[in-house]
Amino acid sequence: MKYRTLGRTGLKVSEIAQGTWAFGNNVYGGVDEKDGIAAIHEGIELGINLMDTAPQYGTAEQDGVAEIVLGKALKGKRDKVYISTKFGRNPTIAGGASQFYKERVIASVEESLRRLQTDHIDILFFHSPFSADEIRDDVWEGLEQVKKQGKVRFVGHSISMFHQTEGMAREWAKDGRIDLVQVVLSLMNRESEQLVSDFAEMNIGVVARECLANGFLAGVFTKDTVFKAGTLNARYSREELSERIDQVEAFRFLVRDDITQMAQAALRWVLDQKGVSTVLSGAKNSMELRGAASASDAKPFTQSELDLAKKLLTKNFEAA
Repeated sequence: MKYRTLGRTGLKVSEIAQGTWAFGNNVYGGVDEKDGIAAIHEGIELGINLMDTAPQYGTAEQDGVAEIVLGKALKGKRDKVYISTKFGRNPTIAGGASQFYKERVIASVEESLRRLQTDHIDILFFHSPFSADEIRDDVWEGLEQVKKQGKVRFVGHSISMFHQTEGMAREWAKDGRIDLVQVVLSLMNRESEQLVSDFAEMNIGVVARECLANGFLAGVFTKDTVFKAGTLNARYSREELSERIDQVEAFRFLVRDDITQMAQAALRWVLDQKGVSTVLSGAKNSMELRGAASASDAKPFTQSELDLAKKLLTKNFEAA
């Protein structure tokens, strides 16, 4: 495993980080707690030292299920990793209303600390605000308070609704209000490319997520795949599914001697983008995680390979 500096935070993080969304609910089919804990332990053994989670990774009955799993897995191992979590969205809140204000950020941090069984959070992200109208001015007072108390070290913005909120991320970075961002970036979704490149010049850390395009770039789906009702990809029509499968097939030239699977190629491509600090793997088990981690050791793609991948992109596929 190789390591990079996470922008102005100065943290040395593994090129592959571990996401825990799948450990919190059935969005990707569900993961037993014991399997989630085993995968986290495997990640540490592989040299992964950044674990990403959120209160939102839970159910309508319980916030932060993934945080609870991560907290259990890190007993006796907390000093081996950095933890990033989020605030502002909770699955138990009726209607999914956002909560980007002082009182709530303070309470959310306390709730996350309890679930994670730790005394501090290394990175706290705004969890996908959809517009500036959702942000109350006093949220910054709350963030400053939890930082002064040593409960949060760095603040970031996990970006959703990219075109509506890109400007907000740029403003916050310029004003020094955030230290890093989390963005969707993959072979199939490149809307954040320019932002990532620009932030490299500003020393803003970039955590890339959804790098396998919600599993399509793992290369295991076919045009006959039927997704279980209630899972993330069940929303696609047969026509949309076919279009996405065709796009993945066009990128298979990136598989080579030291990159034997499409998933590895997809992660390696993201690592080769200027400004990317680390890539989140959403692996559900130890086997998938080992494959993801191997992307860090693979040789970077040549410029001609990167150019061809750009040429073969048929459209910018929307994120979840």
